[in-house]
Amino acid sequence: MRFQRADDVKVDWGRSLMPPLAPRPGGSGLRWHQWFTRVETVFGFVLLVVPVLLTTLPANQTAGHRAVTLALAGGAAVWLLLTTVLPRPGVRERPVFAALTFVGVVSFATALQARESAFFVFMIFAFFAAMRMSPVPVAILGVGVTSLLINTVSVGGPVHSLTTSPGVMVTLILVQTAAIGGGGAVFAAVGRQSQERKRMLDQLAAAEAENQGLQRQLLTQAREAGVLDERQRLSQEIHDTLAQGFTGIITQLEAAAQAEADPAEWRRHLATATELARENLTAARRSVGALRPEPLESATLPDALAEVTRLWGERTGVRAGFTATGTAEALHPELEATLLRITQEALSNVAKHAAADRVGLTLSYMSDEVTLDVRDDGVGFDPDAPPPAEGGFGLPGMRRRVERLAGTLHVESEPGGGTAISVNLPAVPAATLPEGTLPEGIENEGASA
Repeated sequence: MRFQRADDVKVDWGRSLMPPLAPRPGGSGLRWHQWFTRVETVFGFVLLVVPVLLTTLPANQTAGHRAVTLALAGGAAVWLLLTTVLPRPGVRERPVFAALTFVGVVSFATALQARESAFFVFMIFAFFAAMRMSPVPVAILGVGVTSLLINTVSVGGPVHSLTTSPGVMVTLILVQTAAIGGGGAVFAAVGRQSQERKRMLDQLAAAEAENQGLQRQLLTQAREAGVLDERQRLSQEIHDTLAQGFTGIITQLEAAAQAEADPAEWRRHLATATELARENLTAARRSVGALRPEPLESATLPDALAEVTRLWGERTGVRAGFTATGTAEALHPELEATLLRITQEALSNVAKHAAADRVGLTLSYMSDEVTLDVRDDGVGFDPDAPPPAEGGFGLPGMRRRVERLAGTLHVESEPGGGTAISVNLPAVPAATLPEGTLPEGIENEGASA
């Protein structure tokens, strides 16, 4: 809990000495306003009823004296009803209405206290009415008038008291006014600052909710764009591998049919066609497997990346290591699939082009983003040079996938100096999108987008 320092409090001299009570639509201010108003109203009536009972119940008063006292008390009660019970929220804080309320309360209280000293109790309510006036100097003046009256009416009136003992009376009024007015000013300033702080927190919460909504929209758009991108990628891959492979098989079979008279040549063409068919089958399985990241179906992202790295190292003979840092958490499937595919493509590029001896991968979980770093000690390349013409996924494809998820991809390399690839993506938790938000089956089409 943080206590308010005195030098942190700034008094708004254009306001009253009461904290802001006008309710904010849709907020908790309405309940606070209603509760405070009811307590203050009940308090005013209690301060009026108590001296009425004390002064009218004893039998040592004449009927006429009692009747006048009750009439004045009834008028005061009606005035409280009109100024504290019936007004709509926010009306009591208006300067003219607050001043009118104070004049009525202090007038009835003065008349009653002049008849019976016990009504100084009701005069206390005039302090509350005074502190509702604005600006602050007017409110402090009202507090000073109330202090003067509550201390002098029962002992001969203000003129008599100030004449007989001016020093004592002036000191008493000044101290009382400073204590009540100053305390009210600090109380009001702290209340306004607390309300402003609450308003800022509400705005921050609203902004955070809006950011989450934009993030969900971004992921949805990324998936929709990814479906088309994945279909285009598969179409290109089928054209580059399967279609060409089938063309080669047909060519070899036709050549074998024309070489029936030469058994050796016939067997050679048939063996070539068989080998092409096996290669095509492998390419087809690879294309189908690329539709959905199978390693993520039964393992977490760090485990899946570690297994992919291990198997790649065993297959290529290159020393490969994987490290995960930070607190691992389940990310949105779109993010995990993208990180897995980029890992596979980065390792494939190392095997094809880098001639590296060592490869290191690091997956880092941070508060608001996840980072994948892939480093090798291979031959490197010039990142500014145009990409090779053989096609494939490559760095441009990796960059497109990352950018669709509001991420970034950085490449650092130079000839002979190895290569470092760094991918940064927003760490969107798996539960950010409610279950069923995306159409069923779309994940199989665009999981790697």
